[in-house]
Amino acid sequence: MSSHLPSGTPVSSALAPYGWDDAWADAFTAYASQGLLPGRVVRVDRGQCDVVTADGTVRADTAFVTPHDPLRVVCTGDWVAVEPGGTPRYVRAYLPRRTAFVRSTSSKRSEGQILAANVDHAVVAVSLAAELDLGRVERFLALAWESGARPVVALTKADLVPDPVTLAHLVQDVETAAPGVPVLTVSALHGDGLDVLLALTGSGTSVLLGQSGAGKSTLANALVGTDVMDVRAARDTDGKGRHTTTTRNLLALPGGGVLIDTPGLRGVGLFDAEDGVGQVFSEIEELARRCRFHDCAHESEPGCAVRSAVGSGELAARRLESYRKLIRENQWIVAKTDARVRAELRKDWKRRGAEGRAAMEAKRGRWK
Repeated sequence: MSSHLPSGTPVSSALAPYGWDDAWADAFTAYASQGLLPGRVVRVDRGQCDVVTADGTVRADTAFVTPHDPLRVVCTGDWVAVEPGGTPRYVRAYLPRRTAFVRSTSSKRSEGQILAANVDHAVVAVSLAAELDLGRVERFLALAWESGARPVVALTKADLVPDPVTLAHLVQDVETAAPGVPVLTVSALHGDGLDVLLALTGSGTSVLLGQSGAGKSTLANALVGTDVMDVRAARDTDGKGRHTTTTRNLLALPGGGVLIDTPGLRGVGLFDAEDGVGQVFSEIEELARRCRFHDCAHESEPGCAVRSAVGSGELAARRLESYRKLIRENQWIVAKTDARVRAELRKDWKRRGAEGRAAMEAKRGRWK
């Protein structure tokens, strides 16, 4: 890119460590002609954001790009067009996102909340200091796959599981819940596994996701090589943390690439994540192609290859139940905003109700 800031610093060389490339430069052309400057949002807080530009990090107001749609607000990871000066300085637009992490909010209006944008790798941090919740791991992975990023599972605090056999079993359990996803054991305290994680995330943009107490901030400090994030001890009783990270922060990694650390997520609601769920449960989707009926719900239909696989031990019953749960949740979220889907669900519920009543009548007939 040939445009320069008044200081003479080339935009491309200054922003390349944050992910700037020729494609972003092309997308910014129209804004450059207006005298606006490119930058990447490294932090957002109550209508204000910190933007790294070729002239350093500036504070900017997002009032001009704060629509009613919560999915279109400026978020950490966005590339934006910011005014070259002024008090206050304003963000005028953000460039089209390549990927976006979206979860549903607790709002009854079924709104989505964007967590991070333009992410290449999603690091799902799972603490080994607490009992593994494989269903939650699958939920995070569905969120990651749906975003367009490549997920990685980092089993943190591996130093708390000194028995190698136990550790191997835990890794195997997570690998079963995360087909096609690298599963790493990491100890930020001793540095174990960090080199492998850095190799996977050393280019592009990575985001750290996980519950409070998963060790995300400690892991972020270890990857960056300095204490950039506040860390507090997790509670001994349940291994849960205290939300030491309250905003999403984009940090440059010393060996290349950038990292977005996020606050601990208590709730991980899906938001129109059908493809992501299908990716997490790819073996069930494959089995479903062999079911007698193309719309098989894997409940009581004859010729169901999925339930047959559960019966033979090929598929764990827990996996099928987790799949059903996430599919139902995703359908419910979509139905809140899509009248067609809502009508299809009502039709399906009525069909299943009729089948249930018919089955009960048949049983009563046999009892008489």
